[in-house]
Amino acid sequence: MEDDAVSNGPAPIGDFLRSRRDALQPEDVGLVREAGRRVPGLRREEVAALAGISPEYYLRLEQGRDHQPSQQVLSALARALRLDENQGRYLLRLLFPPLRPQRPAGGPGPVDPDLLAAMDGLSHGPVVLLDPNKDVIAVNAAARAAQHDAWRCGSNLVLHTFAPEVKLTLPGWAAHARGLVAALRLTADLDDPRLQEVVGTLSVRDPDFRTWWASHELPSSASGRVPCPVRGWGTVELRWQDLAVPHRPGHLLRFFHADAGSAGEAALRALTAEAGPGGATSPAGNPSEGTAPRSAPAPGRRVPAARRPLPHAVTRDPLRR
Repeated sequence: MEDDAVSNGPAPIGDFLRSRRDALQPEDVGLVREAGRRVPGLRREEVAALAGISPEYYLRLEQGRDHQPSQQVLSALARALRLDENQGRYLLRLLFPPLRPQRPAGGPGPVDPDLLAAMDGLSHGPVVLLDPNKDVIAVNAAARAAQHDAWRCGSNLVLHTFAPEVKLTLPGWAAHARGLVAALRLTADLDDPRLQEVVGTLSVRDPDFRTWWASHELPSSASGRVPCPVRGWGTVELRWQDLAVPHRPGHLLRFFHADAGSAGEAALRALTAEAGPGGATSPAGNPSEGTAPRSAPAPGRRVPAARRPLPHAVTRDPLRR
């Protein structure tokens, strides 16, 4: 089973516009709610009036029958639907598929050695490199030392987070998981077979994922807090911050840190001391060859033992295309 948003055709555009209409109430846009109103959000004609376009033209947009709206129309729609910056960019990707990040022939290739060196130099806490589908493709020594299954190369953050045992035991799971689904929608290419695999798997398995994916929510922030299990420390609250990787569309560096004086800070300090310089190794294989990770390891499962050291304290995924 796959959500319409990962299939070809006009459905993703209509689904997104409808979801934004449903999320707004008349009072949100300065309209008076009439007695007996039954629609869940705004009507099409109300959005059209707010955007200064005809209801017929807005209907064509929502049905995906007009793929060349002007910048003026797009700006008016963004204002009418109260789209933030991420939502506006996402609308552009849906309306203009050629502008979506395209995967180079043969896959994205190996991770830039300079990027790996930079990750190694950031020794104050765990750093994880994510691809657009939230597959982990590189980690630094502190992340490796934590022995946290979600931070292992080849793991997928979304699949890991929706594992039944994680769902039952992670404090504040719903808020964290819902935000991760929104982040996946923001970065992933809707035509990517890997995204379709992740979304299809979880749409069948988990009703919460199915509901949140269908909502077309997008993240409003590139930072947050998350409870993380750390070996020897139990579950501690960490803060995270995402930074985009230049020239790698959809790739993010996720940094983890903690509040001063917190148990999380003490845990990270112990991790970095344990990891030390040059402490990580690479699983066998060349990260520029092979196939992309196809599923997240089950919680508790470890990646294969290392066979040769990297020049930097970073682990890279041997299965990454």
